[in-house]
Amino acid sequence: MAQAPRGAETIEPVLVVVPTYNERDNLGPVLDRLHQALPEAHVLVVDDGSPDGTGELADERAAADERVHVLHRTAKAGLGKAYIAGFRWGLSRGYAAFVEMDADGSHAPEDLPRLLAAAEDADLSIGSRYVPGGSTVNWPLRRQLLSRGANLYSRFALGLKVADMTAGYRVYRRPVLEKLELDEVASHGYCFQIDLTRRTADAGFEIVEVPITFTDREIGQSKMSGSIMREAFFRVAEWGAQRRVAQLRRLLGR
Repeated sequence: MAQAPRGAETIEPVLVVVPTYNERDNLGPVLDRLHQALPEAHVLVVDDGSPDGTGELADERAAADERVHVLHRTAKAGLGKAYIAGFRWGLSRGYAAFVEMDADGSHAPEDLPRLLAAAEDADLSIGSRYVPGGSTVNWPLRRQLLSRGANLYSRFALGLKVADMTAGYRVYRRPVLEKLELDEVASHGYCFQIDLTRRTADAGFEIVEVPITFTDREIGQSKMSGSIMREAFFRVAEWGAQRRVAQLRRLLGR
Protein backbone atom coordinates (compact mmCIF):
# COMPACT_ATOMS: atom_id res chain seq x y z
CA MET A 1 0.00 0.00 0.00
CA ALA A 2 1.34 3.39 -0.93
CA GLN A 3 2.65 5.49 1.87
CA ALA A 4 1.19 8.95 2.29
CA PRO A 5 3.67 11.61 3.39
CA ARG A 6 3.69 11.85 7.15
CA GLY A 7 5.95 14.87 7.36
CA ALA A 8 7.35 15.68 10.77
CA GLU A 9 4.21 14.97 12.82
CA THR A 10 4.95 13.68 16.27
CA ILE A 11 3.15 10.62 17.59
CA GLU A 12 2.58 12.17 21.00
CA PRO A 13 0.39 12.89 22.86
CA VAL A 14 -1.50 9.59 22.72
CA LEU A 15 -5.24 9.17 23.32
CA VAL A 16 -6.62 5.69 23.98
CA VAL A 17 -10.34 5.59 23.13
CA VAL A 18 -12.20 2.90 25.09
CA PRO A 19 -15.91 2.44 24.28
CA THR A 20 -17.90 0.90 27.13
CA TYR A 21 -21.28 -0.63 27.73
CA ASN A 22 -21.70 -2.62 30.96
CA GLU A 23 -17.96 -3.08 31.58
CA ARG A 24 -17.76 -1.95 35.21
CA ASP A 25 -15.88 -5.07 36.35
CA ASN A 26 -13.36 -4.89 33.53
CA LEU A 27 -12.68 -1.17 33.20
CA GLY A 28 -10.62 -0.61 36.35
CA PRO A 29 -8.10 -3.41 35.73
CA VAL A 30 -7.73 -2.38 32.08
CA LEU A 31 -6.96 1.24 33.05
CA ASP A 32 -4.47 0.09 35.68
CA ARG A 33 -2.64 -2.18 33.22
CA LEU A 34 -2.68 0.50 30.54
CA HIS A 35 -1.01 3.11 32.72
CA GLN A 36 1.53 0.60 33.95
CA ALA A 37 2.45 -0.15 30.33
CA LEU A 38 2.26 3.44 29.07
CA PRO A 39 2.15 5.96 31.94
CA GLU A 40 1.97 9.04 29.70
CA ALA A 41 -1.08 7.93 27.69
CA HIS A 42 -4.42 9.65 28.12
CA VAL A 43 -7.62 7.62 28.07
CA LEU A 44 -11.08 8.62 26.90
CA VAL A 45 -13.83 6.32 28.13
CA VAL A 46 -16.85 6.64 25.81
CA ASP A 47 -19.74 5.22 27.78
CA ASP A 48 -23.10 4.55 26.14
CA GLY A 49 -25.25 5.00 29.22
CA SER A 50 -24.27 1.71 30.86
CA PRO A 51 -26.91 0.67 33.40
CA ASP A 52 -24.33 -1.24 35.47
CA GLY A 53 -22.53 1.91 36.63
CA THR A 54 -19.58 1.82 34.21
CA GLY A 55 -19.98 5.53 33.54
CA GLU A 56 -19.97 6.38 37.23
CA LEU A 57 -16.80 4.35 37.76
CA ALA A 58 -15.18 6.14 34.84
CA ASP A 59 -16.09 9.49 36.40
CA GLU A 60 -14.48 8.41 39.67
CA ARG A 61 -11.28 7.43 37.88
CA ALA A 62 -11.27 10.71 35.94
CA ALA A 63 -11.69 12.72 39.13
CA ALA A 64 -8.66 10.99 40.63
CA ASP A 65 -6.42 10.91 37.54
CA GLU A 66 -5.99 13.77 35.06
CA ARG A 67 -5.00 11.27 32.37
CA VAL A 68 -8.52 9.77 32.34
CA HIS A 69 -11.43 11.49 30.61
CA VAL A 70 -15.06 10.47 30.10
CA LEU A 71 -17.52 11.12 27.32
CA HIS A 72 -21.08 10.17 28.25
CA ARG A 73 -23.61 9.24 25.61
CA THR A 74 -27.26 8.68 26.40
CA ALA A 75 -27.88 5.45 24.49
CA LYS A 76 -26.14 2.41 23.06
CA ALA A 77 -25.61 3.60 19.48
CA GLY A 78 -22.94 1.22 18.21
CA LEU A 79 -19.20 0.77 18.30
CA GLY A 80 -18.55 2.89 15.23
CA LYS A 81 -20.38 5.95 16.51
CA ALA A 82 -18.63 5.63 19.88
CA TYR A 83 -15.21 5.63 18.23
CA ILE A 84 -16.03 8.52 15.92
CA ALA A 85 -17.25 10.56 18.89
CA GLY A 86 -13.99 9.74 20.65
CA PHE A 87 -11.89 10.63 17.61
CA ARG A 88 -13.63 13.98 17.26
CA TRP A 89 -13.11 14.70 20.96
CA GLY A 90 -9.40 13.99 20.63
CA LEU A 91 -8.91 15.82 17.33
CA SER A 92 -10.34 18.97 18.88
CA ARG A 93 -7.81 18.70 21.72
CA GLY A 94 -4.64 18.20 19.70
CA TYR A 95 -3.83 14.51 20.20
CA ALA A 96 -1.42 13.06 17.64
CA ALA A 97 -2.10 9.32 17.95
CA PHE A 98 -5.45 7.62 18.51
CA VAL A 99 -5.71 4.11 19.90
CA GLU A 100 -8.71 1.81 19.66
CA MET A 101 -8.86 -0.62 22.58
CA ASP A 102 -11.59 -2.87 23.95
CA ALA A 103 -12.64 -2.46 27.56
CA ASP A 104 -13.03 -6.19 28.26
CA GLY A 105 -9.33 -7.06 28.64
CA SER A 106 -9.07 -8.93 25.34
CA HIS A 107 -6.47 -6.43 24.12
CA ALA A 108 -3.36 -6.58 26.27
CA PRO A 109 -2.28 -3.03 27.19
CA GLU A 110 1.25 -4.38 27.40
CA ASP A 111 1.21 -4.67 23.58
CA LEU A 112 0.50 -0.98 23.08
CA PRO A 113 4.15 0.22 23.07
CA ARG A 114 4.81 -2.11 20.12
CA LEU A 115 1.77 -0.82 18.23
CA LEU A 116 2.86 2.77 18.80
CA ALA A 117 6.41 1.98 17.70
CA ALA A 118 5.07 0.49 14.47
CA ALA A 119 2.96 3.61 13.90
CA GLU A 120 6.11 5.73 13.90
CA ASP A 121 6.85 4.33 10.42
CA ALA A 122 3.27 3.91 9.19
CA ASP A 123 -0.08 5.66 9.32
CA LEU A 124 -2.19 2.88 10.80
CA SER A 125 -0.86 0.00 12.86
CA ILE A 126 -3.17 -2.93 13.52
CA GLY A 127 -2.80 -5.46 16.32
CA SER A 128 -3.28 -8.60 14.27
CA ARG A 129 -4.30 -12.10 15.32
CA TYR A 130 -3.63 -13.51 11.86
CA VAL A 131 -0.05 -12.60 10.97
CA PRO A 132 2.89 -14.78 12.04
CA GLY A 133 3.24 -14.52 15.80
CA GLY A 134 -0.40 -13.54 16.36
CA SER A 135 -2.84 -15.82 18.16
CA THR A 136 -6.08 -16.13 20.09
CA VAL A 137 -6.60 -17.56 23.58
CA ASN A 138 -9.77 -19.07 25.09
CA TRP A 139 -11.85 -18.27 22.02
CA PRO A 140 -14.61 -20.77 21.24
CA LEU A 141 -14.15 -22.60 17.93
CA ARG A 142 -17.32 -21.00 16.53
CA ARG A 143 -15.97 -17.49 17.14
CA GLN A 144 -12.60 -18.40 15.64
CA LEU A 145 -14.23 -19.76 12.48
CA LEU A 146 -16.53 -16.74 12.26
CA SER A 147 -13.63 -14.29 12.63
CA ARG A 148 -11.37 -16.03 10.14
CA GLY A 149 -14.22 -16.40 7.68
CA ALA A 150 -15.14 -12.72 7.98
CA ASN A 151 -11.56 -11.68 7.32
CA LEU A 152 -11.17 -13.96 4.30
CA TYR A 153 -14.47 -12.72 2.90
CA SER A 154 -13.49 -9.07 3.44
CA ARG A 155 -10.04 -9.49 1.90
CA PHE A 156 -11.50 -11.18 -1.18
CA ALA A 157 -14.39 -8.74 -1.59
CA LEU A 158 -12.27 -5.61 -1.14
CA GLY A 159 -9.02 -6.76 -2.69
CA LEU A 160 -6.90 -5.70 0.29
CA LYS A 161 -3.93 -7.54 1.76
CA VAL A 162 -4.64 -6.82 5.42
CA ALA A 163 -4.85 -10.15 7.27
CA ASP A 164 -6.96 -8.94 10.22
CA MET A 165 -9.37 -6.35 8.87
CA THR A 166 -11.82 -6.81 11.75
CA ALA A 167 -9.18 -6.21 14.42
CA GLY A 168 -10.22 -3.72 17.08
CA TYR A 169 -6.78 -2.96 18.54
CA ARG A 170 -5.11 -0.32 16.42
CA VAL A 171 -3.31 3.04 16.29
CA TYR A 172 -4.21 5.83 13.87
CA ARG A 173 -1.95 8.80 13.31
CA ARG A 174 -3.76 12.12 13.39
CA PRO A 175 -3.43 12.91 9.64
CA VAL A 176 -5.40 9.77 8.79
CA LEU A 177 -8.44 10.79 10.83
CA GLU A 178 -8.16 14.36 9.58
CA LYS A 179 -8.30 13.21 5.97
CA LEU A 180 -11.02 10.56 6.25
CA GLU A 181 -14.58 11.81 5.88
CA LEU A 182 -15.77 10.66 9.28
CA ASP A 183 -19.23 12.11 8.63
CA GLU A 184 -19.66 9.57 5.83
CA VAL A 185 -18.91 6.54 8.02
CA ALA A 186 -22.26 4.85 8.63
CA SER A 187 -21.02 1.51 9.98
CA HIS A 188 -22.29 0.91 13.49
CA GLY A 189 -21.04 -2.53 14.50
CA TYR A 190 -17.80 -4.40 14.03
CA CYS A 191 -17.73 -3.75 10.29
CA PHE A 192 -16.67 -0.25 11.35
CA GLN A 193 -13.15 -1.67 11.56
CA ILE A 194 -13.37 -2.99 7.99
CA ASP A 195 -14.80 0.32 6.82
CA LEU A 196 -12.00 2.43 8.28
CA THR A 197 -9.37 -0.02 7.03
CA ARG A 198 -10.59 0.28 3.44
CA ARG A 199 -10.94 4.06 3.71
CA THR A 200 -7.40 4.34 5.07
CA ALA A 201 -6.03 2.19 2.25
CA ASP A 202 -8.01 4.03 -0.43
CA ALA A 203 -6.65 7.36 0.85
CA GLY A 204 -3.10 6.12 0.18
CA PHE A 205 -1.98 5.69 3.77
CA GLU A 206 0.40 2.94 4.86
CA ILE A 207 -0.97 0.11 7.00
CA VAL A 208 1.17 -2.29 9.03
CA GLU A 209 0.15 -5.27 11.14
CA VAL A 210 1.72 -6.16 14.48
CA PRO A 211 1.21 -9.64 15.95
CA ILE A 212 -0.75 -9.75 19.19
CA THR A 213 -2.35 -12.38 21.38
CA PHE A 214 -6.09 -11.81 21.66
CA THR A 215 -7.52 -13.23 24.90
CA ASP A 216 -11.27 -13.75 25.13
CA ARG A 217 -13.01 -11.85 27.91
CA GLU A 218 -13.26 -13.56 31.30
CA ILE A 219 -16.02 -11.32 32.70
CA GLY A 220 -19.22 -10.19 31.01
CA GLN A 221 -20.77 -11.03 27.66
CA SER A 222 -19.69 -10.39 24.09
CA LYS A 223 -21.55 -7.65 22.22
CA MET A 224 -21.55 -9.70 18.98
CA SER A 225 -25.01 -10.30 17.54
CA GLY A 226 -26.73 -11.51 14.40
CA SER A 227 -27.57 -7.97 13.32
CA ILE A 228 -23.92 -6.96 13.59
CA MET A 229 -22.89 -9.91 11.40
CA ARG A 230 -25.58 -9.16 8.81
CA GLU A 231 -24.53 -5.51 8.66
CA ALA A 232 -20.93 -6.52 7.97
CA PHE A 233 -21.86 -9.10 5.32
CA PHE A 234 -24.03 -6.79 3.24
CA ARG A 235 -21.91 -3.67 3.62
CA VAL A 236 -18.72 -5.48 2.59
CA ALA A 237 -20.52 -6.89 -0.45
CA GLU A 238 -21.67 -3.38 -1.39
CA TRP A 239 -18.19 -1.89 -0.93
CA GLY A 240 -16.64 -4.70 -2.96
CA ALA A 241 -19.06 -4.13 -5.83
CA GLN A 242 -18.35 -0.40 -5.79
CA ARG A 243 -14.59 -1.01 -5.93
CA ARG A 244 -14.93 -3.34 -8.91
CA VAL A 245 -17.16 -0.91 -10.81
CA ALA A 246 -14.61 1.86 -10.17
CA GLN A 247 -11.78 -0.39 -11.37
CA LEU A 248 -13.71 -1.27 -14.52
CA ARG A 249 -14.40 2.40 -15.27
CA ARG A 250 -10.71 3.22 -14.89
CA LEU A 251 -9.85 0.33 -17.20
CA LEU A 252 -12.29 1.60 -19.81
CA GLY A 253 -10.98 5.15 -19.43
CA ARG A 254 -14.19 6.66 -18.12
